[in-house]
Amino acid sequence: MFTILAEIQGNITSAIGLFGAAIGVGLIGLKAAEAVGRNPGASGKILVQAILGMALAEGLGILALFLAK
Repeated sequence: MFTILAEIQGNITSAIGLFGAAIGVGLIGLKAAEAVGRNPGASGKILVQAILGMALAEGLGILALFLAK
């Protein structure tokens, strides 16, 4: 019985961590698009920073997935 509760708790915890990573990636994409709209000349630099930020957010999501299990 306790193993089932522990498994459910781990699944909920990993889902919350992945949800947070998804929100972070969405916000990074939103702000990058906004920044390119404001300054199209800097789109190359903004793209690099956005990709780095998204990779770090996804890495934290994957880390949450494996640490919660």
